[in-house]
Amino acid sequence: MDTRQLAAFCAVVERRSFSQAAEQLGVTQPAMSLQIRSLEKRLGVQLVDRSGRRVEPTEAGRRLYRSAQRLLAAEEQLLAELGEEVEGELTGRLEIGASTGPGGTVLPIALAEFQRVHPAVQVALSVSDTQRVIEQVARRELELGVVGAVRRQRGVVFEPFFRDEVVLAVPNGHRFAGRTVTLDELKAEPIVLMQEGAGVRQVIDDELREAGVRLRDLDIRLELGLQESARSAVLGGYGVTFISRSAIEADVAAGTVAVADVERLEPSREISLVRSAGRAETRVATAFVEFARERLA
Repeated sequence: MDTRQLAAFCAVVERRSFSQAAEQLGVTQPAMSLQIRSLEKRLGVQLVDRSGRRVEPTEAGRRLYRSAQRLLAAEEQLLAELGEEVEGELTGRLEIGASTGPGGTVLPIALAEFQRVHPAVQVALSVSDTQRVIEQVARRELELGVVGAVRRQRGVVFEPFFRDEVVLAVPNGHRFAGRTVTLDELKAEPIVLMQEGAGVRQVIDDELREAGVRLRDLDIRLELGLQESARSAVLGGYGVTFISRSAIEADVAAGTVAVADVERLEPSREISLVRSAGRAETRVATAFVEFARERLA
């Protein structure tokens, strides 16, 4: 039911006059009369008696007036509460997913800082491979996703978030450490590869193809899930792996892992934000995206 018609009706009942009600609401008298006639037509009953000098509500009109007052009061309270929510303290829960690169390094810090600034907000971060995160956003199980590769998926939209460098991580003291190695040298080295669906794996596959090399041309000894598994294998001296630089920064600083470059490869990736197409974004999600962009730019 149109609350504007109800407001017009209440004004007529209270003023006992179409002209005074119109003046109160800032409309013309014909417009006011049309509102009341439309309401009567919709309800199928006469609401006001126009035969006397003053406009009087009928029995049906008096019943509607009492109910309309309650409805209009509820509408006013709702609008006030929504106004307070828009302008007041940020509250709510943010359900966000991330692939292992951003989910294991950059994103947890950004989320923790955001929650410290907005203590009434609850944050839940789940970490899995890129494809699973995208699917969860598409099913609206997560409001936002942060992934290292763009995949074709109905029901989601991607947008750039920040850039991430991918490097070749090697054990400390390895012959590749600090060098630029050739593709032939890379082919002869035991490789630790992440699982299908990992964003880093897709980036490296694309880079190698551009250089005329396939993943199957490499000496892949181990396929070990996601970034943390591959990192552990390198720390243990079981091979070398391509990995997000942010995932091994602490290891490089500690001297337990070194980095090498590979000729003709410049692997980096756009970390993307994933949203569900057509979903209205919450205040918390909007605020976090703005907050993170400022810190990750």
